[in-house]
Amino acid sequence: MSLDHYYLLGRSGLRVSRLALGTMNFGTGGFHAAYGKTEDEVRPIFGSYLDAGGNFIDTADFYTAGESETIIGKLVAEAKVRDRVVLTTKFTNSVDPGDPNAGGNGRKHMIRALEASLRRPRTDYVDLFLLHTWDRLTPVEEVMRTFDDLTRAGKIRYAGLSDVPSWYAARAQTLAEAHSLAPVVNLQLPYSLVERAIEVEHVPMGRELGLGITAWSPLAGGFLTGKYRHTDHGTTGEGRLSTPGASGRSWTAREWQLLKTIDEVADKLGVTMAQVALNWVATQPGIASAIVGASSAAQLEAGMAALDFELPEELRTALDQASAVPPESVYRMFTPDYQNWLVNAGVKVGDKPTGYNPAVRNWVSENNG
Repeated sequence: MSLDHYYLLGRSGLRVSRLALGTMNFGTGGFHAAYGKTEDEVRPIFGSYLDAGGNFIDTADFYTAGESETIIGKLVAEAKVRDRVVLTTKFTNSVDPGDPNAGGNGRKHMIRALEASLRRPRTDYVDLFLLHTWDRLTPVEEVMRTFDDLTRAGKIRYAGLSDVPSWYAARAQTLAEAHSLAPVVNLQLPYSLVERAIEVEHVPMGRELGLGITAWSPLAGGFLTGKYRHTDHGTTGEGRLSTPGASGRSWTAREWQLLKTIDEVADKLGVTMAQVALNWVATQPGIASAIVGASSAAQLEAGMAALDFELPEELRTALDQASAVPPESVYRMFTPDYQNWLVNAGVKVGDKPTGYNPAVRNWVSENNG
């Protein structure tokens, strides 16, 4: 699974690497300045990714106050690879707090944001343009019509969504299909061994409607690298997660126990914990690509090596079980255990066609021939 083995993104003809290069730390301005890198510092990172065959670059207008896009433009021009790379950027966050239309997902801001995201990297088009975050205000019809207009104008090649509810993404794609608008081909979401919530709704929806998922934070902000430890005084280790409140969450006993399982799997395979966690995400059903960032070329190369091995089934099962979260509410009804309970209770479910739900497919085949 090397980076020069490309995969179709969603229901499209766009081919991308299984690992995307995250560039949130390209630059030293804005919200991400605390861990940002200069152009000279990230040039070797970018070069290593290209040399390995990678073609999927992820940025956003919000990253390092626009510096990320500017730096990427310079590096792409230096390497003369604009046609080769799939350049992804995102919009939503405000670029001018004093202007109520300088943020959000309305048509006015979408067009303004894209024009700025073309100027900064000095490109004529963006390969993949993503709505960064659901703003809870703009009608989805407005978003999809604007995506379609920008696609027809040749300013973007494909449209996508990031960090939205599954119902919103499903409605967007259904509108596109019903009105012959440019479809959504990509859905960018947080996903890792400690953040598997998207498996309930988003992953099945993406597979059904043709949205390839790119996973951000596949290492849970560095938690899954194994460099942090739990003590009576909180999280310790060399990294930003050891700062109180840095992760925006508290790690549970189950998640600390998960680290032990990852460590055991890594030891059996002779790889690092980070590589195990990345491999697991990149090879999960419905996941088109995992976004990896790095502070050095060496760190990126170690991350890319996560594609150099295959997780044996028994070790993947161990990871699945250690990281599993029992489904809640109505979702419990779609599990094999619940379906078996129905059978034992004498409830007829045989009228459901084979393959009715991926979660019960094995149960149906076993109980109905």
